[in-house]
Formats: sequence, C-alpha cells, structure tokens
Amino acid sequence: MELDFAAREVSIKLVYYGPALSGKTTNLESLHSAAGNDARGRLMTLNTQDDRTLFFDLLPLTFRSKDGDVSLRIKLFTVPGQPMHAATRRLVLKQTDGVALIADSRIAATQSNADSFFDLKENLKEHDKHLSQMPLVIQFNKRDLPEKEIRSDEELEKLAARGKEPVYKAIATRGIGTVETFMGLLHLTWETLDNTHQLSKRMSISGDDLLASAARQLGATLPVADLLAKRMGGNFDRSARIVP
Repeated sequence: MELDFAAREVSIKLVYYGPALSGKTTNLESLHSAAGNDARGRLMTLNTQDDRTLFFDLLPLTFRSKDGDVSLRIKLFTVPGQPMHAATRRLVLKQTDGVALIADSRIAATQSNADSFFDLKENLKEHDKHLSQMPLVIQFNKRDLPEKEIRSDEELEKLAARGKEPVYKAIATRGIGTVETFMGLLHLTWETLDNTHQLSKRMSISGDDLLASAARQLGATLPVADLLAKRMGGNFDRSARIVP
C-alpha cells in the first residue's frame, strides 16, 4: 500500500496470480470493461514471449471528511504464469496488499494450480511476507467447460470447507463471477489494511462506503452483501490455507 497522510492519498495494490492461461487476464479485462470510463485508467499490457502482464488503475474515489478530501485508488495487476517468468512474478508481488489466485477448473490443471499456489507462497517470502498474513481469495474459472473435464461443484465445496479463504466460481469470458471475486478480495484487503493502519479513523474512509462505491462503479446490480455471499467458505482465519 502507498499511504500519504499529508496529501491524504491511499493506493491499494491487488494482484491476480495463477497458472498460465487460467483466466487472470480475462478477469482484468472483464473488470476494466465493467467499469465506467470515469472509474478506470488505461489498460496497460506488457507482452512476454508466452503470456501477458496487465495492469490498470481502478476506482479513483474521493471521500469527504471534516479534515479534507481523501483520494483512494486501486491498482490491479496480473502476472505471467509460465515457470520461465518467475522473476516477473516476484517483481509484481512487491508491495502487494491482496491476491486473487485464479485457478483453472480443469481436472488436468490440478497440478499446475498447486504449483502456482506454492510459487505464490515462496515469492511472497522474497518480500518478507507470509501467505498466512496475506488477504487471499481463490477463484475457480472455466466453469462452463464440459462436466467430465472439470472439478465438480461438490468437490469445490469440500475444498472450500477445508480452508478459510473465500472460494468463487467463475466464467470470466462471460463476466460471470469476476466482480464477486474482486469485491471479496477488496473486502478482505480493506479489513486487513484498516486493522493495521486504522485508515477508517485516521483518513475518515468508511469500508462500507468503499465497497458500495466499488460495486456501483463496476455496474453491480446486487447489494454488496449479496456479492460477498456468492463465495464458498471464507471465514478468513489466516491459520488455515487450502491448496487448489
């Protein structure tokens, strides 16, 4: 997080992590498309040989308070999933505040999902961070593939019950589940940052107002509580983690 109390500016960094071709880029493109022109920055792409790193600023929000306006910005990034881009993934994770692990629902991708999870854990250590302390949500994407090719809903529910992080189902190519995943991650990230830095008190930013503003600017038609309720699991006890 970038925090400037004097200028009353807050910048939150969220990273979409996961194996190659799991749908990280599609998630960001879906969010960028959903946001209005006044609620998003330009979608920037860094092309690599086999994958892309995308990033853009989202939701430049202004909060009114008796001490003056507060500017809050959310920065969204993806990382390339191929093993050869490990250095890029470590770099993008620097100063991240929350992570969405985008898993591939295909049974054939089970090992690559697990490898990406452990890769995330090790790369966070390079920045003196621990996965147990990082706001994390998991999305199982590609739920529209044939049933025989993907992990069943029942299996995902059992997986979610074993851990404490929220688990979401998505079809990112159709924009299904992408806003819910983002809202879940923003909710957990804000709670963590607020508990650590007392932002609500020191900067007069209401977490409820932040989430409501984010949902509105992303064109969500459901109340925030209903968006957050789309998850499986999600007690967010950092002592437990699941491997997708």
